[in-house]
Amino acid sequence: MAASEHHTTGSTAVGIAVVILTLIGWTVTPLFIEHFTQGANRIDPWTSNGWRYGFAALLWAPLLVGLRLNGKWPKGVMKAALIPATINGTAQVFFTMSFYRIDPAMVAFGLRAQMVFTAAGAALLFPPERKIIRSAGFLAGIGAVVVGTGGTVYFQDAGLGEKADGLGVFYAILAGAGFAGYALSVRKCMTGYSSMVSFAAISQYTALIQLVLMLCFAERFGAGALDLSAPQFGLLLMSAVIGIAAGHVLYYMSIERLGVAVSTGIIQLQPFTVAALSIPLFGEHLGGLQWVFGSLAVGGAMSMLWVQHAMKKKAKSAVSEYEALPPDHVAAAAVCEEAGEPPRRG
Repeated sequence: MAASEHHTTGSTAVGIAVVILTLIGWTVTPLFIEHFTQGANRIDPWTSNGWRYGFAALLWAPLLVGLRLNGKWPKGVMKAALIPATINGTAQVFFTMSFYRIDPAMVAFGLRAQMVFTAAGAALLFPPERKIIRSAGFLAGIGAVVVGTGGTVYFQDAGLGEKADGLGVFYAILAGAGFAGYALSVRKCMTGYSSMVSFAAISQYTALIQLVLMLCFAERFGAGALDLSAPQFGLLLMSAVIGIAAGHVLYYMSIERLGVAVSTGIIQLQPFTVAALSIPLFGEHLGGLQWVFGSLAVGGAMSMLWVQHAMKKKAKSAVSEYEALPPDHVAAAAVCEEAGEPPRRG
């Protein structure tokens, strides 16, 4: 095997391992949040967010401090991170509050609506994306997400979980819309900054938002977390490490090795893994019809990702062929491209 082939194989293997770890991390995080919504370990959502995001920001802060001390500070990064962080901080509030009203599996399936909001936002902000969004396969995927999410919500009374609340579903969908806006704003505002530096900067603002909200609205200004036993308090901080600090690093690593389509596609399995673990841990599970419609929503999301990946790959291939054309063929190729046809030789 050639050295380059060995490197590619090794990189793919690492990517698969990392994306599986990401899926595991983002599966257990909703379960951690759910754990702290009930029983003797219950803390209010403002306290939960304040402590978890505050601790995660502390873990990311050394990266920014190191850049500043080494004279490698990326100019304008904190200003650029302000809008994405504000959107992210708002979305995180609705995300966490939804767990206090509906089961974790319902939250996870409700968040699939994010794909629809992302597509709509991309069509408005990024004109090159419109061709993809107008394609039949992509529109079919959007339809499946809408119908699947709607069916999962409509048949929530068929589930046997203790929590089924319309406002909780609304919170989950709002969180999905917020996360879509966050992703789009990162793409719009953070161009030119590495993913690690971008997230480190965004996490500082997000933590600040959550801490201010905790001091304003939490019971006893968030001090209730200190009443938890040492093991339980450790679990609260561990949820920050797994779901926020480490989860994003692992996700970025998987994207670098496997690409966005594959990595994000695997992460779409999260609602199923959350639902499966919610049964033995909390006795909360979906009804049969919810599984059917939830599967439709996830399948639609994966279809959207696949169509996007296939069309972008085809476009890159066409561009490569276009660039290889002799000078006297460029004008003809440009006409074909404008007509929506791939460039042709001869």
